[in-house]
Amino acid sequence: MSDTPEFSRLVGTGDAEGRTLDYEATEEERAALAKRFDIPAIKSLTGTLTLAKKGRDIAATGSFAATIVQDCAVSGEPFETELAEDMALTFVPPRHFAAVEEPVEVGSDELDEIEYEGQQIDLGEAIAQSLALAIDPYAEGPNADRVRKEKGLEEPAPSGPLADALKGLKE
Repeated sequence: MSDTPEFSRLVGTGDAEGRTLDYEATEEERAALAKRFDIPAIKSLTGTLTLAKKGRDIAATGSFAATIVQDCAVSGEPFETELAEDMALTFVPPRHFAAVEEPVEVGSDELDEIEYEGQQIDLGEAIAQSLALAIDPYAEGPNADRVRKEKGLEEPAPSGPLADALKGLKE
């Protein structure tokens, strides 16, 4: 098995300043990513990122859009959904920390950092990871309510004195 990610788009760190790059995953790459993310299919995946250097750090801002097929959390039936999100990442060289006995707090500006080694960053893998985080593992398809009814999974209406009082307020 190769260590190369399914949707790899390498950019040299020396060529990063001020570039805006558009990417589109091939059919083969989308199939491999769908397998990795354990979903039936990825019908499209595109991303646009603009790069800016800050010393050895490289900021990447932009967005991705995807059409995926995933299984409904209630019915198990596959359904198609659109995902689109903004991205704001910073590629940073490896940091070496001394052993710490106490928990380390991470600032909000450090949450979307991706370490890189050498002279290249992988924007395709960054887009793929952003897609993975955007997939809702509990998404419900169009037949979820029907299946709930058929299986008796509907929640019963609230009852009791408080429910009666609230019902009276609504009327």
